[in-house]
Amino acid sequence: MNFDIGEVEKEICERIRRLFTVDPGTDLIRLEGDPTEAVRTATLHWSTSLGEAGYLTPGVTKGRNSVSLVVIQEQLAALAPSLFLSVEASARIFGRLIAVYGTSEQKDALLPGLTSGRIIAATALSEQGMSIENDPLDTTGVSSTEGFRVTGSKIHVVNAPISDWIAVAGKIDGETETAFFLMERGSKGLLIGDRLATLGYEGAAISSIRLEGCPVPSTRVIRPINGHDILKTVRSWEDQALTAASLGLMRRAFDGALAYAKTHRSGGKPIIAYQEIGFKLAEMLTLLQTAQLLAYRAAWMSESQDREADALAHCAKVFCAESAEKIASEALQILGGKGYIRGNPAEAGYRDAKYLQIAGTSTEISRMKIGDAVLAH
Repeated sequence: MNFDIGEVEKEICERIRRLFTVDPGTDLIRLEGDPTEAVRTATLHWSTSLGEAGYLTPGVTKGRNSVSLVVIQEQLAALAPSLFLSVEASARIFGRLIAVYGTSEQKDALLPGLTSGRIIAATALSEQGMSIENDPLDTTGVSSTEGFRVTGSKIHVVNAPISDWIAVAGKIDGETETAFFLMERGSKGLLIGDRLATLGYEGAAISSIRLEGCPVPSTRVIRPINGHDILKTVRSWEDQALTAASLGLMRRAFDGALAYAKTHRSGGKPIIAYQEIGFKLAEMLTLLQTAQLLAYRAAWMSESQDREADALAHCAKVFCAESAEKIASEALQILGGKGYIRGNPAEAGYRDAKYLQIAGTSTEISRMKIGDAVLAH
């Protein structure tokens, strides 16, 4: 296994670091109570900056994970968690859908805007909850003279209130395979719900959507190719982004706790001098380093198309998401009273971590899939 990253990726990481050093308040969390249009304006501004930094391009064209991609994702996720969630939903999930499965016309129309950050997009998957594994899709596209009329609802869509485009997963005329209907902002019959007040990732714009006979031309439909399970693939892209988000959360919480332990004094000395604090930091660093290695290995296996790549991706999702909560919890303990006050990385990370465990393929369902893979092996 080769976990080295190239000079291009190192430069992207440095550009991201410089971008957030100039404005450390960049993350969208400060827009929690702002109007939706203010969130859209801010997201467009920073996604364009990330596009100029070269962040939005890696991994899109081929749709595969890689170690270098995880490294740059981790960098952004540590600096701006809510912004990370938004740009990944746009470029790395919707963008990959277009790049891998879209027609040449769809690619020409959408990919330049997505990889430059000038277009914000969303992908609507789950309906009754956040899981698609046990709940069949009820959203349906019925053939019509102009293409299809799509009816259904999605309960939890990242970027829905601020997106220019939404890819909606559904069935076509009773077919078994999943198709994706590409809908532009303001389309007739597309109703966007109010922005949800969430426990974590408050800066991200998340809402439900409803479709009432929304007309979609045939040229804006992505259909299965040779029976390929597009929905499973898109879900794997979402899981990979959430795994990287977990790494960023761990780094953010650990760095905050370490800095505090070095500067805060108790009994006449920095609290890092106390064995109890040192042990906590040692445990946190051990979890972080182990999570990184597992995420990198999963990425390497995906890139090399190893037959066990899917199972290891689920292992990485489970371990990283649960380790993120543990590290954030220990960081809160180290910060004490300061950690209990809203507005610090440990407190925010503790709330964000729960989203990482239930979004995408939940930790419970991931364990079932890992078990299935073990039995098959």
